[in-house]
Amino acid sequence: MLDLRRLQVLKEFAERGTIAGTAEALGYTASAVSQQLSALEREAGTQLLDRTARSAELTDGGRLLAVHAEQILAMVEAAESVLAQQSGVALGPVTVTAFPTAAVALAPLLAQSLRRHEGLQLVLRQSVGAAGVRQVSSAEMDIAVIDDWSERPPDTGTGKLRHLHLLHDPLVLAVPSDHPLADTRRPVELHRLLEEPWIAAPRGEPSRTGTDRLFATVGGAPDTAWEFQGQGTILNLVARGIGIAAVPALALAGGTSGLVFRVLPQAPARDVYAVVRASSMRRPAIDVTLRALRLAAAEVQQTLDEALRSAERT
Repeated sequence: MLDLRRLQVLKEFAERGTIAGTAEALGYTASAVSQQLSALEREAGTQLLDRTARSAELTDGGRLLAVHAEQILAMVEAAESVLAQQSGVALGPVTVTAFPTAAVALAPLLAQSLRRHEGLQLVLRQSVGAAGVRQVSSAEMDIAVIDDWSERPPDTGTGKLRHLHLLHDPLVLAVPSDHPLADTRRPVELHRLLEEPWIAAPRGEPSRTGTDRLFATVGGAPDTAWEFQGQGTILNLVARGIGIAAVPALALAGGTSGLVFRVLPQAPARDVYAVVRASSMRRPAIDVTLRALRLAAAEVQQTLDEALRSAERT
């Protein structure tokens, strides 16, 4: 009989493509991964990997079993979810990964909401880019909170992952409190600010997509742009008068001391989603956590909308 844990290792290898990558994803040593795959070959009665001194790749039989392994593991998880649903009690750990600004904004509300479920343990970590989706797909994480700047709805068809919309997060202009635009009676005219010292996320960072799209409306990025990683770092520099920045409104949740935020006309925006495996959604602990995430996101969205409306009236 095929061992489920070894099927998980094979599935990871099919996704990662290397023994080292599989070991890192699962928290194993490379030697342990090799041993597990060798044991699976003996169970399957066929060669699953072509090995050389420096690499390994799946055989035709290995690729076929990897496809079935994904289906088998999803069915097992779905069965476990159905059985857990029968109890109706949210039990066990739920692992959530979120990009940093979402983690800061949502964590307090999420913890407060879930605290009444005594048998549930929330584990919240941070990730950026596509890492969260990969971790949910490989079952390293139960839920990922991701941002999407594409302005297109995700594919939520019959795939193994589900995307649940949480909030809409536009770019806003952040200026120091002694900047002329801290006076909200002054209109924000982006083309007049190109000679200002700007601070932006480095190229390749998700939020840089929105900033580049914003600058494209006025002919391109200013020559005086500085690049720093992390919204907290950028806002700290703005508060110290080093420059100005366009940041997602969700960054307001991290504190606004020394800063004034202004609404940007026709600002690019990102959408924030919770990503979860379809096979796990009926598990009570997952269901409860998703409900709490949606409630927390709705409260954050309302707070941000009110803050921006209030800022423009000041």
